[in-house]
Amino acid sequence: MDLNLRKAILANVSDNDQSQLEATIVDAIESGEEKMLPGLGVLFELIWQQSDQSEQKEMLDLLEQGVKQIQ
Repeated sequence: MDLNLRKAILANVSDNDQSQLEATIVDAIESGEEKMLPGLGVLFELIWQQSDQSEQKEMLDLLEQGVKQIQ
């Protein structure tokens, strides 16, 4: 069986508006379930690809700050 997880995740959210996308993200984070991580990864990939270099730099700065807080 050829399962493309990325395509399945994108198909599941392709018709969602901003509030639905936000609810998906918040639910995935608040549930803390490991099975939600691939979906968040695919959504982050979309954000990253749609961002210019300055936005990517800002995300990396925020990510670095977050990682340092949990150490």
